[in-house]
Amino acid sequence: MQSSATVLVYSDDANTRAQVRLAAGRRPATDVPPVEFVECATLPAVLKRLDEGGIDVCVLDGEAVPAGGMGVCRQIKDEVFHCPPVLLLIGRPQDAWLATWSRADAAVTLPVEPVEFAASLAALLRSRLSLDA
Repeated sequence: MQSSATVLVYSDDANTRAQVRLAAGRRPATDVPPVEFVECATLPAVLKRLDEGGIDVCVLDGEAVPAGGMGVCRQIKDEVFHCPPVLLLIGRPQDAWLATWSRADAAVTLPVEPVEFAASLAALLRSRLSLDA
């Protein structure tokens, strides 16, 4: 198992980024490595950080402004070679079809529910790390 996993968290709202960090904790499951967070508040910062590489999973806020996480997800799935899996934060369960349109790998609703979020993040980390092994 690698020593740590890097999770990019995109939201224009610092409180949403804090919810993600708190819900994931230091290690979202015992069978995945500890996580390190990279926080981004703007689309250019997300694209720059993805270009640098080393991101294992992206958590994108579908309610972010001006660039919502759903559009960002679709864009990076088209533009980033070997795009990391994306966990999309959606405003309501009825928006799940939009998460599908954006090609997100998983979606959870806001506000972040810690058990559901940690389980979804851990599943995406497992899939990413098993592909990289």
